Amino acid sequence: MTPAPAVAGPSVDPELESIRALVRERRFAEAVEAARAYESRTPASREALYLMALAQRNLQQVDDALATLARLEREHPGYGRLHQELGHCHVARRDAPRAIAAYRRALEINPVMPATWGMLETLYRMSGDAASAAGAAREAAALRSLPPEIVTASALFVDGDLAAAERLTRAFLLAHGDHIEAMRLLARIGARLEIYDDAELLLRAVLDKVPDYHAARHDLACVLLDRHKYVAARAELDRLLATDPGRRDYRTLYATAVVGLGEHERAIELFRGLLDGTPERSAARAELHLSIAHSYKTIGQRQPAIDAYRAAAAARPDFGDAYWSLANLKTYRFPDSELETLAAAESAPTTALVDRYNLCFALGKAYEDHGEYERSWRYYERGNALKRAESRYRPELIERNTAMQKAVCTAEFFAARRGAGADSRAPILIVGLPRSGSTLLEQILASHSEVEGTLELPDIPRIVIDLQGREPDLEQLRYPGVLADLPIEEFARLGRKYLEDTQIYRTGKPRFIDKMPNNFRHLGLVHLMLPNAKVIDARREPMACCFGNLKQLFARGQEFTYSVDDIARYYRTYLELMAHWDAVLPGRVLRVHHEDVVEDLEGSVRRLLEFCELPFEPACLEFHRTERSVRTASSEQVRQPIYREGLEQWRHFEPWLGELRRALGDALERYRD
Repeated sequence: MTPAPAVAGPSVDPELESIRALVRERRFAEAVEAARAYESRTPASREALYLMALAQRNLQQVDDALATLARLEREHPGYGRLHQELGHCHVARRDAPRAIAAYRRALEINPVMPATWGMLETLYRMSGDAASAAGAAREAAALRSLPPEIVTASALFVDGDLAAAERLTRAFLLAHGDHIEAMRLLARIGARLEIYDDAELLLRAVLDKVPDYHAARHDLACVLLDRHKYVAARAELDRLLATDPGRRDYRTLYATAVVGLGEHERAIELFRGLLDGTPERSAARAELHLSIAHSYKTIGQRQPAIDAYRAAAAARPDFGDAYWSLANLKTYRFPDSELETLAAAESAPTTALVDRYNLCFALGKAYEDHGEYERSWRYYERGNALKRAESRYRPELIERNTAMQKAVCTAEFFAARRGAGADSRAPILIVGLPRSGSTLLEQILASHSEVEGTLELPDIPRIVIDLQGREPDLEQLRYPGVLADLPIEEFARLGRKYLEDTQIYRTGKPRFIDKMPNNFRHLGLVHLMLPNAKVIDARREPMACCFGNLKQLFARGQEFTYSVDDIARYYRTYLELMAHWDAVLPGRVLRVHHEDVVEDLEGSVRRLLEFCELPFEPACLEFHRTERSVRTASSEQVRQPIYREGLEQWRHFEPWLGELRRALGDALERYRD
């Protein structure tokens, strides 16, 4: 049987289980009181509010149920069972049009609800709509043809109950062997939990059995995009488009793959082509404009990017990502009229969580630009709290891995593996923390005629994932210990794989930059794979660096940046591990302090080029004139001459950064070591 991902979901809440049991036993009055008590301690609990409304309806307290559902909709508008229960309430009131609308909305969110399709069929027949009734009947019949366990698990998956969906699906597979729909569902659960390697394995197994299963191939393309395997993703999408050239979701994913390959002008054309036929004021149109804007920003076309971001906001006025993206240009200033729009959207009770924290970060930047620093900090603080609340980041994992790196990767360990790895001198790695000046160093080096600027390449983290597998707890970390078990020739193979996989981002220059900052955690592996690669540590004064991260909302990853304690612990761990690499691999890393680059640009440039064994070129001093794609948050800033003002910007917020200073402790002095 095909192996399945061992998803580690959250434990079942026994109190919610007891409320569900009361509902099953039809003890509805007790269920209402228990749900109300639970929700008073855990405000806006999705499950408690849903169970309360369900019990209220069964007590024929339909008005109370509708009021509870209104609260639930404010907090969790995308919950399918909420709209299903709304439909049941409208049926109880004999309001067929509203019931139909509610059921349709429920099925738009979660189409795997056979009972809801059945209710729709009945209501359509009662209203004389035979065609719609027949369509609902077909959908219900299709779901009834599936094993009930998979129908239930699919509904749980769509509603976000991943742990329950995973347990049910795995149990079904263990009992029934390879079942195509169960395998596909488990792959989708794995992808949602970012266990992409197992998701890809399962989907390829499905397609081996059923090559024409287009939905599974679509899922595989999505997983490959998430794994940054853009060439492979494009190949799968070519196959899908050959069967249905006009299908919009295939075309959208294809354009996304083109972006991943750095072909931004072509991507803009593809996304613009998708605008035709997309409703003017819709989420789909907003997303297309956002994608267009991101590509314009990456290639340095500022005004077209601004126009496209504004078009995205016009298509969906509470679209937080559009406003944050404008703020994230760093050079954009919101007029007062836009500020009022942002503030109103952020405070609106119907604004979704993801939009709310995007708006908070945008408002923080806007008020910072207006010199209203306390107001700015409050928005940054609120945005970080909202983002951290949905994060699964565990700082102890990073700290435990750091301790293991120090224990495994000793000077003796490296001496015993002297001569390992691929010989290439092509890679130049820039590591450190985000917001440390690494994009400036990249732009300087990429202005050299022999150096290719690429991206924050995912290839080394991907190799690490392959080596470590999943880590269910702190006591079962395989990496970096697994390095000691690898034959010495394996490091050369991994080095060659890295060079081959990154070739897609290059155009033929002899050297290239990999600016993935988190690679500092893997410099032992880098040394073994690529002993001749140059490694540059971009370092910035800790208060400035950590504050820069606290006011930055990242597109993905960098989960350590959303609380004062997390970012301070991460910075201290970074200093600890870099000191270890200096001790066991002396001379291997060039440390470049951002403040030194700002104060002495030419001296810093000459030092960089000498370390990389590159001849001096004046273009590196005029880095802001270099035209190239830049994807990071500093993309607009590195297209301007260097300026000193940014060094001390954090001091405007010093009255509210006492906790950060205390958490950093002696890192405030050690960062210069």
